[in-house]
Amino acid sequence: MVKRPYLHEVDFMRAFFICGVLWNHTINQFTSLMAHHWHTPYYALRSIRMVGHFSRMGFMFMTGLVLMMIYYEKHDWPKFLKKRYNGVLWPYLMWNTLLLGLMIALNKGNDTWAQLSKMLLHGDHFYMYYLLITMQLYLLFPLIVKLFHRFEAHQLRLVVISFLIQLSLVTLIKYGLWGVDTSNWPYWFKAYSINVFVYQFYVVLGGYVALHHQPVTAWLNQVAGLLVPITISLGLGTVIYYRWFNQRVLNLSSGHALSPHQPYMLIYDTAMILTMYWLGQRFAVWRSVHERHWVAKMIHNIATVSFGMYLNQTLALLALRWGLAQTGWSAHQLLWALPLGFAGVVALSFGLAWFCYRVAPFGFLIGRSQWHLPRKTVKTQILEDVSK
Repeated sequence: MVKRPYLHEVDFMRAFFICGVLWNHTINQFTSLMAHHWHTPYYALRSIRMVGHFSRMGFMFMTGLVLMMIYYEKHDWPKFLKKRYNGVLWPYLMWNTLLLGLMIALNKGNDTWAQLSKMLLHGDHFYMYYLLITMQLYLLFPLIVKLFHRFEAHQLRLVVISFLIQLSLVTLIKYGLWGVDTSNWPYWFKAYSINVFVYQFYVVLGGYVALHHQPVTAWLNQVAGLLVPITISLGLGTVIYYRWFNQRVLNLSSGHALSPHQPYMLIYDTAMILTMYWLGQRFAVWRSVHERHWVAKMIHNIATVSFGMYLNQTLALLALRWGLAQTGWSAHQLLWALPLGFAGVVALSFGLAWFCYRVAPFGFLIGRSQWHLPRKTVKTQILEDVSK
């Protein structure tokens, strides 16, 4: 078996996107402690939160990219499903159970063990929804590969069609379902954030980039001078989009106004993902001559345990919330403390994940068990799913 190259640009994106996830969820902790929601600090944090709403889409892009690189010509789907579900299902079950037990022990809210089955079905606690989406994607991925083979000579058209479908979906969600009573709908349809189909474009885009790496790279190098400032402008534009268009023109609720499933966010997310992929390639070139630099090591280490950081983030966020609650700070003081709080969440989440990664037998908690059954043959190590 030919050894696949290690993609350091994927490391860069993993590290960047997991920090983006923690940034958004850290902001939530700060805004929840601000007593007056009409004050400037509250609206400032709510406004900038939308800038980081590309993270989950970025992870779906990377999942599509890495899986397509590995499985485009390798179609042992029973083995694929066994391997992928072993890496995601068990952490999903364990962390939901452990965190629910912790909430019950801390007497946080009205949590009981009777909730566990519903939590596992819905993925609506402890930010576990992403794992539920990933497990849905694994079921659909063989079909996605089949589509790429079926349209092998027209794969760019497949991406365009996927984009148009995505645009139709987010337009329907934003404008068509606005004000519609979905309380009697099946959960998978009304809670569309856990529905894998609302992320399909990012997976397809990742698959296309994996199969057309060189022409995509050449194109990104040509347009980078235009792409980067456009992406920055779109990112800053989310503040105006949220505060003016969504809240003042459309009069949307804060939660609806912040939804990542909007036409504007589709354009912004796509631009941000392509920009991060291009920057990741620049990082890979830089790393080739600065392998021992502390930044290169830090990015690699964060990427290595990014899945573990996602799983344990609730612990770091609980610690942050407890610490902030002891201060009695005003909204303005909380606003200025955000960078320090974010750094603390990243450090604690990384520390916990790194401990599990390095100390047996705790690796199983982050999908990286240190103990393996003996195998008859040694297989070449290949790229792993980006969700680990």
